[in-house]
Amino acid sequence: MPDATKLPRLHEILQLLFNWEGYHLHEFVARGLVYGIPDPNDQHEVNDERRVPLSRMVDRVGDSFDYVYDFGDDWRHDILLDAILLPTPRIFYPQCIAGARNGPPEDAGGSPGYAYYLKVIGDPAHKDHEAMLAWHGPFDPDAFSVAAINASLNRSMPSRRKKSGNASGGLGLRN
Repeated sequence: MPDATKLPRLHEILQLLFNWEGYHLHEFVARGLVYGIPDPNDQHEVNDERRVPLSRMVDRVGDSFDYVYDFGDDWRHDILLDAILLPTPRIFYPQCIAGARNGPPEDAGGSPGYAYYLKVIGDPAHKDHEAMLAWHGPFDPDAFSVAAINASLNRSMPSRRKKSGNASGGLGLRN
């Protein structure tokens, strides 16, 4: 993705990658600083994410920062700068180039809740099986499609079509 991508856009992109809806709070943490949406009623010191480009978070291959989503479920993601790439003409960015597995359902209860959810939906005899299916419906944890992710990015971010590259380069991130 372009290195000028602002953190709110990165949040939207991460939500798309996990098939989440984005209705929980989030924050980014880099170099001991917390970035998010400041709340004047909150004592927690948060730097306003709206003007912060991705290039301020990471600038060298190997740099990383944290993305925390849903403070109740406490999903923590280590975002790693895997490569710095020149943009390819006529390719729309951001672009997913690889991945594995389906994102966990929103409100699954974090890592422990998700592990329990997978156990329950994988066992039709489990006492909570029907309730979990009623809550979320069918779910394939191994499903992943680069084409589907890119189609979702394309549908959800039409403004990116106007900018088919970034002269300053792009960052290859890995979650």
